Amino acid sequence: MSDILLRYARTLHGTLISVSEVRVTPDLSLARIYVSIFPQDKVKETMALIEENTHHFRGELGTLERHQLRIIPEISFHLDETIERMERIDELLKR
Repeated sequence: MSDILLRYARTLHGTLISVSEVRVTPDLSLARIYVSIFPQDKVKETMALIEENTHHFRGELGTLERHQLRIIPEISFHLDETIERMERIDELLKR
């Protein structure tokens, strides 16, 4: 998925999308993909675009993994807020 999103991010000039974690249900029917987006001022816009193209991303995943997986999971994207939390903690510690 990270390769797919990397190619997609190239169309969003100046935006970096990285996959920080993927959680898959035991039956492989659902994958929750956590992404980090840089810069912070483009997070809402980029997440909206990613969610609009979820079906397209799943199709690409199916094309890449069709011989490896019996079922291509439904995917959902979630924003990884770890970096924002770290920045808040750093700011509080500085005070």
